[in-house]
Amino acid sequence: MQDKLEAIKERFHEVGQQIIQPEVVNDMQRYTKLSKEYSDLEKVVIQYDAYQKLLKDIAGARELVNTEKDPDMREFAKEELNELQPQQEEMEAALKEMLIPKDPNDSRNSILEVRAGTGGDEAAIFAGDLFRMYQRFCEKMGWRLSILDFTEGTNGGYKEIVSKVEGEDVYGKLKFESGVHRVQRVPATESQGRVHTSAATVAVLPEAEEVDVEINMNDVRVDTFNSSGAGGQSVNTTYSAVRLTHNPSGLVVSCQDERSQLKNKARALEVLRSRLYEIELKKHNDAISSQRLSMVGSGDRSDKIRTYNYPQSRVTDHRIGYTVYNLPTVMEGEIGEFIEQLRIAENAERMQEGETI
Repeated sequence: MQDKLEAIKERFHEVGQQIIQPEVVNDMQRYTKLSKEYSDLEKVVIQYDAYQKLLKDIAGARELVNTEKDPDMREFAKEELNELQPQQEEMEAALKEMLIPKDPNDSRNSILEVRAGTGGDEAAIFAGDLFRMYQRFCEKMGWRLSILDFTEGTNGGYKEIVSKVEGEDVYGKLKFESGVHRVQRVPATESQGRVHTSAATVAVLPEAEEVDVEINMNDVRVDTFNSSGAGGQSVNTTYSAVRLTHNPSGLVVSCQDERSQLKNKARALEVLRSRLYEIELKKHNDAISSQRLSMVGSGDRSDKIRTYNYPQSRVTDHRIGYTVYNLPTVMEGEIGEFIEQLRIAENAERMQEGETI
């Protein structure tokens, strides 16, 4: 561990010198990349410096215990040692976690898609509830969520809704939400008062950049249509909404959020690029799945990951067996604890598999 931390510290100082060079400052793409690396390394270096100071303090206190003749001073040193030694274990655990290889996509923005699954109108209503939950969570995180496309359900909610989420480490947190979410409750459309089970599918895609996926526009058919507007906006009478069909893959993407046709086309391309990137990412993950089968990080949208039971006010994440009994609070966007528990579980898996230290 020590060698890795020293190498990180050396790289931190090296990057610090590079980002102030004129040729780097004038190259925005390179400057942005190095600035992000500097920020990531800085967190580790600050923790490492604090750890080294702690070790010196422990060594000093231990020396006093062994050499000091004054009984009061020896007792004081013993008390200090008893306080410092537990901190050493905590700091070492934190540093080990920091050294776990990160998913390079974690810092990216995300495309968040919620679709109604089995359950008819109730599934669409539940999809709407889930999307509202994510809206609230994004607000709490200080992230920006913008709706790109949607199809409303017959009795409320959404058959599908596509959005973009921008902020710090968006994909690193939201990626755990990909999969099938199941709800158990009495539907508003049910006259007999019986509990039904419905489902909605969530997909979280890392936003792809142009350098990740190159799209040949000769392979894309562009159609325009009238936008219905989002969130009760007035119907747009111009053909500003855009639908892109990627012929090689068969993927179809629509965007109607912006009033400008050009802006909608640009946003639709972002989604198309991210979906194509996800396909390549899945191929890569499938190739290594025989070596590493993660219970929390697969992001497979066909996996049932969570159940929301309204009669018992219970929410259970099936991947880690984590349950809370505060469903109304969860539906108001308080999903941070689920994400943290899943992150801890994934890190524990990686550490057991020897992907770190």
